[in-house]
Amino acid sequence: MPALYSSKLIVMILSPFHCVVSALALPSALSFQATTLSSQQAAVLLKMNPDKSAFSFGSDPRSDDVVSASSRHPHCDLPGDPSLVLTTNVDLGGDKPEILKKLSALVASSLGKPESYVAISISDKVSMCFGGSVDPLALGCLYSIGSINVENNGKVQNGVTDALEPYGVQANRIYINFFDVPRPNVGWNRATFGG
Repeated sequence: MPALYSSKLIVMILSPFHCVVSALALPSALSFQATTLSSQQAAVLLKMNPDKSAFSFGSDPRSDDVVSASSRHPHCDLPGDPSLVLTTNVDLGGDKPEILKKLSALVASSLGKPESYVAISISDKVSMCFGGSVDPLALGCLYSIGSINVENNGKVQNGVTDALEPYGVQANRIYINFFDVPRPNVGWNRATFGG
């Protein structure tokens, strides 16, 4: 992989949180390699070249050490803030406190984060429509600093489905969007996790 960073790099911004870096290397034949960078790594690249044009590097640009260790805020070393915001049109009744606790444990175990940082919000009995139908459904957003990947997302999706199926919400009527949030974009305790 070191050859990737001694080559000419081209950055394509896919979303505010992801970009793809492509490299053309010409040792003996033309080769193409691509890697996906985290939002923090993309921010480093954009700081180096804000016009988003081609980049050349002599060293690994993916370093997360953007801020010197002496100026880092103590929050920079904390695990972050997984937050699940869930909305459904079903009535969870008096079971809502237990569902909140169940989902809190689920998010902590699925993402490998301390439960003391997990926040869960559920709004039930909301007017909603999915596929032209107001049958039972749920929409959710999970925000986390890191730990967003196919395996972890699948665990959360299955766990939320298990929690809501007893209330008539079928697996094919639950959407959850997963967001890997940069540390500076998560605030807590009068600061952000980026410092």
